Amino acid sequence: MIDDNILLITENDDAAEKVLSKLVLLRESDSIAVCDYKMARKLLENPTVSIVIVHENGDREKTLKFINSIVSSEYEIILLVDEYDQDFILAAYDLGVSDYYSVESESYEMLIRTVNCFKRRSFKVRYSRDLALLVKLGVVDEETGFYKYKFSRELLPEFIKDRRLQNGMFIILVPDELSKNRFSAGKLSSAIKKSVRCDDIVSVARGGKFYIILPNIDKLGAFAVVNKIQDILGDKLIVRAGVCKIADKSFDRLEKEGFAAVAEACQTNETAVFLEEKVKTLDDWLDDDVKHNKNFKIFQNAYYNKLEKVIAPVFFRLQKTYEEKLFHTKIEQYSDELQSVFQLKHGDRESRLKIMYPGFAKIVISIIHEGLDTPENREISLNLNEVTQTGLAGIVEDFIKEFKTSVKD
Repeated sequence: MIDDNILLITENDDAAEKVLSKLVLLRESDSIAVCDYKMARKLLENPTVSIVIVHENGDREKTLKFINSIVSSEYEIILLVDEYDQDFILAAYDLGVSDYYSVESESYEMLIRTVNCFKRRSFKVRYSRDLALLVKLGVVDEETGFYKYKFSRELLPEFIKDRRLQNGMFIILVPDELSKNRFSAGKLSSAIKKSVRCDDIVSVARGGKFYIILPNIDKLGAFAVVNKIQDILGDKLIVRAGVCKIADKSFDRLEKEGFAAVAEACQTNETAVFLEEKVKTLDDWLDDDVKHNKNFKIFQNAYYNKLEKVIAPVFFRLQKTYEEKLFHTKIEQYSDELQSVFQLKHGDRESRLKIMYPGFAKIVISIIHEGLDTPENREISLNLNEVTQTGLAGIVEDFIKEFKTSVKD
C-alpha cells in the first residue's frame, strides 16, 4: 500500500525522471509514486490516490484500452504524451481523462494542469457529499440525481433569480403520447444526463415530464440539447419539448409558456417548439368586441379559465354519471397544463377524447378509437369562446355513444 496521492504510470524510466524533476508541488502533503502498467491496478486500490498520470505506451491502442479499464470517479487521469497527436489526445478525452501534457512540457505547465486536476477532484468530492445529503433529505431523486418535483416550485424560482440565468432557456420535456407504453424514466433521465452540462439544472416533474434550465444559451443551443437527447433515445422513445427564454420572467410564467410550447410540439409532431415572445395568429380573437391588445397571455389565461371552469367540471360530472351506466367499462379522466383526457376501456376496446391547447386562440379535440370495427377517428377545432359546458358535454356524450355502439358490435 502507498501513501502517495499522485501515481505516475509509465514503462519508461527516462520519462519518469523528467516528470519527477519538473513536477515540484507546493504542498508538503503531495507526493508521487511511480509504477508500470502491470503494477498499476493494485496500487490504484489505494484510497489516497487523487491524480493518475498515464504515460503513453509504445502501442497507443493499448494505452487507450488501459485508460478505459481504469477510469473511475475516485481520481482524475492526466495523459502524458511523448509528442502531440490530436486524434490520440481527443480519443483519451472521450474515455474520460481530465487533462494532458507532454514529457517535454515546461514545469509550470505541468504544475498548473496538475493543480487544476486537484481542484476538480476536490469539487467532485464536495459535490458527491452534497448530493448524498440532498438524497438523504429527499430533495434529490437518488436514481436520477435530479431534483424531485415537490421541491421544484421552491428551488427553481430561486435559481432563475440568478442574473447568470437570465440569458438562458427553460425546457419542458415530455414523452410523446405514442411512446408512453414504452416510456422508461431511467432511459430518459440517462439520456438527459449525457446531454446537459454540469451547470444545467434538471428537475423531475409529474407525468414523466422533466424541467431543464440551461444557463447562457440561445434557442438553437437549447434545440441542440433536445435533439441530442432524442438521438440517444433512438426511434423507440420519442420526446417533445417546449422551449422558452428565461429573461426576467417568473417561474409560473415560464411553466405556462413551456406547457404551451409543449402542446404545440405534440400537436405538430415537432421535436421541439420555441415560444416566441410575441404570438401572431390569424385565428378569430377570443372576443369580437375587443379588437386590440391581444397577445399570448390573454389566450393563456383564457384557456386556464376554461380548463378550471368548463373542461375539468364537465369531465368529472360525466365520469360520475356514466360509471353507473357503462358496465365492465373503466372510465378515466384527468386534466393538466398539457392536455385533458377522457378515456374509456372495455376489453380490447379503448377510446380517448383528448383536448390539446396549441398556444393560440383555439383548442383541438382529438377523438381516437382503438380496436376492431371502431368508429372513425377525427379532430374538432374550436375557438376558446366556443368552449362552453353545454357544448363540450355534447361532444363528450357523442363520443361515449360511439364507444357504446362499438362495444355492442
